[in-house]
Amino acid sequence: MSEMVSLTADDNHQFQGYLASPTGSSKGGLVVVQEIFGVNSHIQSVCDRFARQGFTVLAPALFDRVSPNTELGYSPEDIQSGLAIRSKVNTEDALRDIQAAVTYLADESTVSVIGYCWGGTLSYLSACRLSGISKAVGYYGGGINEHIQEQPQIPTQLHFGDQDGSIPMKHVDAIMNAHPELDIHVYQAGHGFNCDLRKDYNAPAAKLALERSLAFITGT
Repeated sequence: MSEMVSLTADDNHQFQGYLASPTGSSKGGLVVVQEIFGVNSHIQSVCDRFARQGFTVLAPALFDRVSPNTELGYSPEDIQSGLAIRSKVNTEDALRDIQAAVTYLADESTVSVIGYCWGGTLSYLSACRLSGISKAVGYYGGGINEHIQEQPQIPTQLHFGDQDGSIPMKHVDAIMNAHPELDIHVYQAGHGFNCDLRKDYNAPAAKLALERSLAFITGT
């Protein structure tokens, strides 16, 4: 079951979120943080997949602050549009909206955050700055290196591809060296390897990363 719900951040900004619920009892809450393409069909499918795994899943529409109802594809034109919209959303506001999503799920036994691309960086920053989160997972977060001095306050897992043209391995190595306590995995894959709508989709890497993410979040 899925639906759009209304969320309110602590600055009274009202925005939408995609909520996917499990058919049985919930294993916990999970906030899915979008790429630069909005809460599009891929992010919704990610939410639905985690709901089938037993989680109550919510993807906040972080672009609603500047471009409501944005759902982009993965063409070069879409990438440029997504980058332009993202540049207008400051990090503090994005984190406010993620915190609102965490609060929405506060009745769940636990709430974790998982993000992709831009969302991977925001998941890392959520682990450093936000409250009410038990675990954080970030996929190919290109901005993490810029915040390498910040310290995650909760268990955090990161996934990178060694053929990622936007995240050099020297940045991944720097993150590993600065934060040996983090659970970091590197795959023979490019940027966006988890997204089956992108040219760099890598099914084996995506499958393994999902298995690791689920095990990490559930503690199994």
